Amino acid sequence: MKFCSHCGNSVSARIPQGDDRQRYICDHCDTVHYQNPRIVAGCLVTWEKQVLLCKRAIEPRHGFWTLPAGYMENGETTEQAALRETWEEARARVHQQQLYMLFNLPHINQVYMFFRAQLSDLDFSAGEESLDVQLFDEADIPWNELAFPTVGKTLRRYFDDRQQEHYPVRMEDITYQPGNRPIR
Repeated sequence: MKFCSHCGNSVSARIPQGDDRQRYICDHCDTVHYQNPRIVAGCLVTWEKQVLLCKRAIEPRHGFWTLPAGYMENGETTEQAALRETWEEARARVHQQQLYMLFNLPHINQVYMFFRAQLSDLDFSAGEESLDVQLFDEADIPWNELAFPTVGKTLRRYFDDRQQEHYPVRMEDITYQPGNRPIR
């Protein structure tokens, strides 16, 4: 950040009085510009024993498979964001959504939240951010073509939990050391 969004003057990175971490502070109006993690919300959508995956039409990870998810917008709840993203990416209508997985990714300042949901009908199609949308049986999941570690971890947990027919809310931290690639 170089300029203040309130007055347009330059900002500098320093620790504000009473704080314990560096922030961008306007050199003119003293506005503190906080930067907080972004929330990604989406759905693990099922139809009978199949899960719905979207093939990404955008970067990052263009052409790889993912669960429908995206950044939460101001003025919406996490559940509303998950439903909106599911509609935008898969044109899918869902019901019975329940929070299922929460991932903390502090190295990229993100929090992922996936809701379990059921398709309301089989009328779904690729939205603007998807090349393709398909239902997959567990045996047919393209494991080596999944876009993000959060997707693979969520799917593996789901298939394990499905065997017991018990779906607790789960939370996991995904942290990386510089130079290491995440394990899928």
